Amino acid sequence: MAWRELVRKEFSPPEKVKILDTTLRDGEQTPGVSLTPEEKLEIARQLDALGVDIIEAGFPITSKGEKEAVKLIAREGLNAEICGLARCEKQDMDDALDCDVDSVHVFIATSKIHMDKKLRLSRDEVVRKAVESVEYCKDHGVTVEFSAEDATRSEINFLLRVFREVVDAGADRIDIPDTVGVCIPIGMFNLVRKVKETVNVPIAVHCHDDMGLAVANSLAGVEAGAEEIHSTINGLGERAGNASLEEVVVSLKYLYGISTNVRLEEIYKTSQLVSRLTGINVQPNKAIVGENAFAHESGIHTHGVVTSPETYEPISPVIVGRVRRLVAGKHAGRHGIKEMLSEMGISLTDQQLKEVTERVKSLGDKGKEVTDTDLLDIAEAVALYPRKIEEKVKLKELLVVTGNKVTPTSTVRLEINGNEYTSAGIGVGPVDASIKAVKKLVGEIANLELVNFKLDAITGGTDALANVVVKLRDENGRIISGRGVREDIVMAGVEAIINAANKILSIRHASKNKE
Repeated sequence: MAWRELVRKEFSPPEKVKILDTTLRDGEQTPGVSLTPEEKLEIARQLDALGVDIIEAGFPITSKGEKEAVKLIAREGLNAEICGLARCEKQDMDDALDCDVDSVHVFIATSKIHMDKKLRLSRDEVVRKAVESVEYCKDHGVTVEFSAEDATRSEINFLLRVFREVVDAGADRIDIPDTVGVCIPIGMFNLVRKVKETVNVPIAVHCHDDMGLAVANSLAGVEAGAEEIHSTINGLGERAGNASLEEVVVSLKYLYGISTNVRLEEIYKTSQLVSRLTGINVQPNKAIVGENAFAHESGIHTHGVVTSPETYEPISPVIVGRVRRLVAGKHAGRHGIKEMLSEMGISLTDQQLKEVTERVKSLGDKGKEVTDTDLLDIAEAVALYPRKIEEKVKLKELLVVTGNKVTPTSTVRLEINGNEYTSAGIGVGPVDASIKAVKKLVGEIANLELVNFKLDAITGGTDALANVVVKLRDENGRIISGRGVREDIVMAGVEAIINAANKILSIRHASKNKE
């Protein structure tokens, strides 16, 4: 790449970078996120499978549940170093040490605004507390990482003084936090370089995304020699979030040629787990893990990708556990439509393909989303032959219990490929409970995620027909729509889910026969 030749001589990066993942601490501080100890342990296990070097498991002083979670993770026997956060306060450090963590991450603010208005401490008092805290933790036999909170807004000479004295006190690692995300890449580069000239221990950077520069600032820190990056899955964190782990590690490997211990193929799986447990959906255009990260609609792009994927993909989606997805829409071209239909086992003449493409574009011009099922229906209408949907999944029985002070519960009995299975589910209402029960069984043959549920009343009155349209996404990113029409809303919802499941199984069967 042309830019590499221009900047190579200006960098002094390490050969390998460690990743401290703070999803369970800073990430959980995302507004609206609250994880149980069991959920935090589940995420920690996946972070360990992902291969992060250090898991910042939490801030033990925060609550009893937080301390319990850190203890659970520390005692799980994971490969990663387990770290607990603590202010430079004895009770904070004691709570962290009581969790049997491998390391304690101690911090105190060093900016004038924080020292004057939050801590109400003088410079000398801040230095004393920082030094005493590092010494206290070291006396208890743990690794110590020290952070100067709000470092990027601190006076440089005082910041360097603090770092020198805590390193002399035994700090094993130094962290430079851009606490409110106000640094720029060249600023972080020069700051890290200055700190490296001052202390002889590994340097970490902890960047927030208030100005959208968290990843850029983290990488700039590495360019100057930082050996560790703090990050979170999906870029979660306070306010605008932290540096995104997935963006950081992929950039390090493919833009800089710098290795980490992260197993890239586990990235998407980890992202999905964190999204599910936190309830924070990943924005569609999010780099690496967003729904559209490896999706192509433009005719020019789909033509290039079908011919040679590297024309419009900087990395293969397989590398991070993803699959490529072609999308039908107003920007689609015949090459993309042809490839999508080919994957479904459908072959059209040139004239038919032209007609299908024009119909897809017409729907797109009207602002309508064209799902895979819609595309298949259009192709069949143009080609004048019906597709037989084999009902591999059939509803045999549905029992719903709901009411005041009763948790909505649903029991379903399905026939799947000729065999009968029973499952139960609970939810916020009878429809939610029923859909969860159906998904448990259908999940055995197809990993489907509900992305849209729409209910309309076709007729008036209390006995109105309910028209439910659902959209499901499979593990390949394919969007499938299903419909159910019943007087009973619950039955309509279940019917729609089963209808969509049978469609995707039919598409897969056609695709398999094509192969």
